[in-house]
This record gives sequence, structure tokens and C-alpha cells, in this order.
Amino acid sequence: MHADLVYKQLAEKILKKGRLKGDRTGTGIKYLFGEQLRYDLQEGFPLFTTKRIPLRVVFEELKWFLNFSTDLKPLLDAKVNIWTDDGYRFYREQGGELSKEEFVELTKKEGFDLGKIYPYNWRTWDKYIENEDGTITKGEAVDQIKNVINEIRDNPDSRRLIVSAHNPTVLDQSTLPSCHNFFQFDVYEGVLSCQVYIRSNDYFLGHPFNVSSYALLTHLIAKMTGLEVGELVIALGNVHLYSNHYEQIKEQISREPKPMPTLNIKTVHKNIEDYTFDDIELIGYDPHAPIKGKLSVGL
Repeated sequence: MHADLVYKQLAEKILKKGRLKGDRTGTGIKYLFGEQLRYDLQEGFPLFTTKRIPLRVVFEELKWFLNFSTDLKPLLDAKVNIWTDDGYRFYREQGGELSKEEFVELTKKEGFDLGKIYPYNWRTWDKYIENEDGTITKGEAVDQIKNVINEIRDNPDSRRLIVSAHNPTVLDQSTLPSCHNFFQFDVYEGVLSCQVYIRSNDYFLGHPFNVSSYALLTHLIAKMTGLEVGELVIALGNVHLYSNHYEQIKEQISREPKPMPTLNIKTVHKNIEDYTFDDIELIGYDPHAPIKGKLSVGL
């Protein structure tokens, strides 16, 4: 099924059957719990056509996830502001008194650590070892991304091809607890599929980015391991529409989907963090115009 139609079905269900609830941002949501969506990557790349999704921004955030550092500065340097509002909230929670504009300018010069979020948990998860005398020492950090790529190559029948971003030991050191908590790969007859669990999903703003980001990640790893892409499955915990997005989502799902684009990864790199946007070719993307919506961030 066309990616936009998969998206539309759940949007209509949330609007019709969603339950009203308050939330930490004070905006209010209409939500469902325990939904699942399936996107067939062999039909095309699921970059939605009913509103423009900037693939460059999707790529830059994914590259940042893959590049070890939790510094906000690289995103700002790439003109990507997905994490700026949450970063500023985190700064204020730590006692910072600068205005948002001053915070951004200072971060562009000096950087700002967003804490132990996706890049840390994906690539540098701390490992501790209990010694024979009962003392604890810090071992070599766990690089889950490198490990899962190697395991896909070496043991494709494994049922343990998992990367976790949910680390309960560092939640108080994080700008935001991970929304997409973990993902699992499956290899069958030369085809790589991925399932993602998202505990909390902003369906209008967040979900389109999550789908294209994990589809892109699946394409990159399939290219590196000599596989074809299969299916992207999204399992959703709390999937919600913020009350200030109802009209926008109605406009989006009223639009006629256009043909899905295709994605070509032009290069095989040894390390996934070495990919650049120039290594990616998006073919046949002709979407409808963007639809803006306010990001809900509680202070």
C-alpha cells in the first residue's frame, strides 16, 4: 500500500476514535495506544507526498545520531533545528537564563551537550564490569550500531539484531527520554526488514520523520551488507495528535497521494558514519507543499 495511505488510515482512526488527554506540554492530545503500521520499502521510499518532507534534514539528524557526539552544535551548523527547542528547554531546566536567541548563538560558538540521548546510547553505551574482588570498573563502551551491522553480515539468522535507545540508568541525564526506544532487524532470503518501537509519537510532526529516517537507515545498512530492503514496521505505544494539529492533519490527508519516490544509495562505505548526503539519490519526488505545525515543548 502507498505510504501516504498507510499514514492516512491511522490519522482518520485517531481523529475518530482517539481519546482526549492532557500532556506534559500543556497542549492536549487525542491519542490511541498500541497501534502498528507497515511500510513496504520495495514499493518505494516512504517519504510522504501529501506534504513535503525535507530528506536533507532527515539525513542530517540521522547522521548526527550515528556520529557519537551529543553536541547540539553540528545540527545548528547544518541548519537543522529539530532539537533546538528541546535543547533550550533542557538548558533552562539546568538553571540557564539566556534567551532562546542568545542560547542558539552561544551554542553555535561553544556547543551544548544534550545529555545521554540517541548518539550516546546507540554508539557509546557505558559498560561496567564487576571484578573478582567485588569492585566495579568501566569497560569498553558498547557500539550497538557497529555490532548490529557486523551481526547482520556474520549471523543473519539471528533474532538478536536489536539496537536499544532506552537506557533507564541515564534518563535524568537526557534532554528527552528516547521516543523511538529500540529497533530490530530481520534478514530473510537476502532481504533486510526493520521494526521500530516508538513509545510516544507526535503523529503530525514526528511520524513522517521517523518513517523516512528508519527507512533511510534500513537502506544504508542493506547497502553495506549486500541485502535488498524489505519492510519497515512501526509499533506505536502512545500515538497522538496535538490539539493544535487537527486542521493540519485533515488538510494533509485530504490531498491525493503522488507516486512514491525511489532511493538510490550510490556508495558502499566501510563505516556508516562516513555517509554524506551526496551518497544519496532521491528519484521522482514531487510532493504537495509543506504544512507547518507548532512543536509542543513543555518548560
